[in-house]
Amino acid sequence: MLSRVSIELVMRVSGFLLLACFLLAMDYPQDEIFNRELRVKLYLPDTQKGYYRGTRFDWSGVIYGLRYQGHDYYGPWYTRTDPGVHDFVYTGPDIVAGPCSAISGPVEEFDAVGYDQAPAGGTFLKIGIGRLRKPDALAYDHYHLYEIADPGKWTVHKGADRGEFVQDVEGAYVYRKVVRLSGGEPRMIIEHSLRNTGRAALRTEVYNHNFLVLDGKPAGPGFTISFPFEIKSAGPISGSLARIEGKRIVYLKTLEQKDTVQTPIQGFGPSAADYSIQIESLEAGMGMRITGDRPLAKASLWSIRSVVSVEPYIAIAIDPGKEFTWNLTYDYFPLAR
Repeated sequence: MLSRVSIELVMRVSGFLLLACFLLAMDYPQDEIFNRELRVKLYLPDTQKGYYRGTRFDWSGVIYGLRYQGHDYYGPWYTRTDPGVHDFVYTGPDIVAGPCSAISGPVEEFDAVGYDQAPAGGTFLKIGIGRLRKPDALAYDHYHLYEIADPGKWTVHKGADRGEFVQDVEGAYVYRKVVRLSGGEPRMIIEHSLRNTGRAALRTEVYNHNFLVLDGKPAGPGFTISFPFEIKSAGPISGSLARIEGKRIVYLKTLEQKDTVQTPIQGFGPSAADYSIQIESLEAGMGMRITGDRPLAKASLWSIRSVVSVEPYIAIAIDPGKEFTWNLTYDYFPLAR
């Protein structure tokens, strides 16, 4: 039997990298949920065999594929991984991701809790990962692969149209995330609850990176991102690649090579009604809408040739013994012709 490395080499040489990725993906604990409209593929948290074992993003229910009306959402935005890469690099035609950035789909990252207060050799929290070891006095680095001192206890419950993931880190928190499909609709709902089981207040921010890969094609003319408010930006957005037009961001050129569109997004108010993001691609003839039930704390856009990421943040503050909840809803739809 060919090893995983051998399979990848053969498939790359033969020009069938996507098939190789499919074969390699079969090695990881995973599940599929579905309803009449959607099929969603999930990687499961596993400290020994999990697809994602980095220390940046939440491990629960990593979405590596969603299929709707013959179109593919999500999937890897990188072509291979390398443990020696910090974040990601371009190497010839490849985009090579490091172990903390190699992930896909709607995935969340929480700010580190207690890092600055921990001594070198002490521990701090990353929700969805566990207690991590602080190796030295250097500032926290999202892309550094930290030692996991305590991953907590993971419990997974699977159903035909849902997956539930619970992480209990004793004396710190209980985190619950449910990825479920809504009846016969093209709607995915991600429910969260976080209970503080520690002795001190738990304060953090969480954002969803929303790694959107649509049919494996780059963003370009006819690709738009819309909000319910007039978009303001504290930083420049590349005028040759994209521009802000009132309540939307419009792509002017197909992203290629090392093209990057990146900007902070401002102009939202204190209501959760502004947590509403609509993304449309005329080329694919498809769109999606992301809504949240908590107010935005901040937001940004980052995209390169392989992926578009709208990153909405919310603030979390939980007293000991209390619980905080938030939900995200993803609606998928064809564009009117």
